[in-house]
Amino acid sequence: MVNKKNFLFFLCGVFVLFSYNILVEKTSFNTEDVFSAQKIFGIKFSKKEIDTLTPYLKRNLDAYKKMREFSLDMSVEPINDFEIKFIPSVLNNKETRFVLEKTNLPKQKKDIAYLPIYKLAYLIKNKLLSSEELTRIYLNRLKKYDKNLKAIITLTENLAIKQAKKADEEIAKGKYRGPLHGIPYGIKDLAAHPDFPTTWGAAPYKNQHINKKATVIKKLEDAGAVMLVKLSSGALARGDVWYGGKTKNPWNLNEGSSGSSAGSASATAAGLVGFSIGTETWGSIISPSTKCGVLGLRPTYGLISRFGFMSLSWSMDKVGPICRSAKGCVLVLKQIKGKDGLDQSVENAPLLFEDVGSLKKYKIGYLKRLFEKDTTNNGVNNTETLKLIKKLGGTLIPVSLPTNYPFDVFDIILRSEAGAFFNELIIERKDSILTEQSKRSRANSLRQSRFIPAVEYIQANRFRARLIEDVTSVFETFDIIISPTFGGHQMLTTNLTGHPALSIPNGFDKDNSPTSITIIGNYFEEGKLLSVAHLLQKESNYHNRKPPRFY
Repeated sequence: MVNKKNFLFFLCGVFVLFSYNILVEKTSFNTEDVFSAQKIFGIKFSKKEIDTLTPYLKRNLDAYKKMREFSLDMSVEPINDFEIKFIPSVLNNKETRFVLEKTNLPKQKKDIAYLPIYKLAYLIKNKLLSSEELTRIYLNRLKKYDKNLKAIITLTENLAIKQAKKADEEIAKGKYRGPLHGIPYGIKDLAAHPDFPTTWGAAPYKNQHINKKATVIKKLEDAGAVMLVKLSSGALARGDVWYGGKTKNPWNLNEGSSGSSAGSASATAAGLVGFSIGTETWGSIISPSTKCGVLGLRPTYGLISRFGFMSLSWSMDKVGPICRSAKGCVLVLKQIKGKDGLDQSVENAPLLFEDVGSLKKYKIGYLKRLFEKDTTNNGVNNTETLKLIKKLGGTLIPVSLPTNYPFDVFDIILRSEAGAFFNELIIERKDSILTEQSKRSRANSLRQSRFIPAVEYIQANRFRARLIEDVTSVFETFDIIISPTFGGHQMLTTNLTGHPALSIPNGFDKDNSPTSITIIGNYFEEGKLLSVAHLLQKESNYHNRKPPRFY
């Protein structure tokens, strides 16, 4: 006779198993399903790669389901390209003139290396320091310290010396090109130069030569700037790991510098370059700049040409400067922005920077709910920055960004476009030689892009179109909006909408790692962000702190 208790347990087990099978059949899939599905796309991944892919694809499915819970009016079209609306007051103003400040030449070379651009410019213009001497200071520091940082992909030493000598000759003859004349810089190795490899930080491309010169390099060359080095990018613009290792944070060599403008932020913070150029699709300027304690500007989508740069997402990629000061960013931005006839997304817009003494004239919003949830250093540093803004005459008005959107699905926009750009890499299965092969690696991201349905990509872009309208209406009410750098969907939102953002160092955490606060603005109003940041930097000293091991 069957024991009643055991029989009940048996029935419960059957019910649970039956329910589980129904649930799996309706809502889930396994690696065998993925293995079969790939036949539809005419591509073959290994069993190990499919094991890595499957959790990613399940997250995608969850995101699709969440997106389907939201409604869209049938009149909403997908966003295929930005049509940035200029504010008339922006276009009607003339470009700001910049006057260099008198500066004394420091006695020690290490102090020279850490000077902001505008002070270096004064010294070079007035022949108190030669471009060649400054270039050799940075080259020596790059060679000395890169064994710790792993920020160099290609040192362009011969070109740098040649350009520095040319700058000195021109200045001696009275042919001064402007504040970047003779200033050495580094650029993220997503930018092409015909005389050097353009590796994109990835093993499959480490011997790649592209017979193009990126517009940004060309514009800096025209300004007389000196190209020192092509700096590390996380492989194919993801993270801080490239085929040569992991780029380190100069404040803490046990940590990576974050990415993907890993080398640009690290080298600038360690005083190895006068300034650097990075790129951002979703945090790749802001995040490493924060980690390394420097100022990073992600400009308005369409302000700076991306010609000659690797593409990750045609509708989201931006190029921007990483500097030690807001004024430095002004000088670089003035030179590299504007149309080139090669990147059709680019517009011309004036840069209106003011050396203000008060914040009273600005209407300032702040993302109150995000600040209340901020856990960075227990929110202490951001609270102090908000107090400083008030002290300087700013009135903080609580504001929120739109939240009723399927944010979990938006990253398929980036991944679909990246998958298309790197189609050949996947078809030829060269993705297998990328350094990182984990679930969160670029290799895995590119593989799973083959499984994103076109309908879901288009639907995500329709929601994005509506998001742009909603966010733009919020920003048009303010001159700037202050936000915690991380937390919530702010960084994803503003990258999707193409609004400019600036991360500014605002202290250190309990581990003595830098922190930052972010200033966001209206389209093509980078001047307001930089004006506010300059005043904050005049009233604080965090941007002048130097990583002890590199000073």
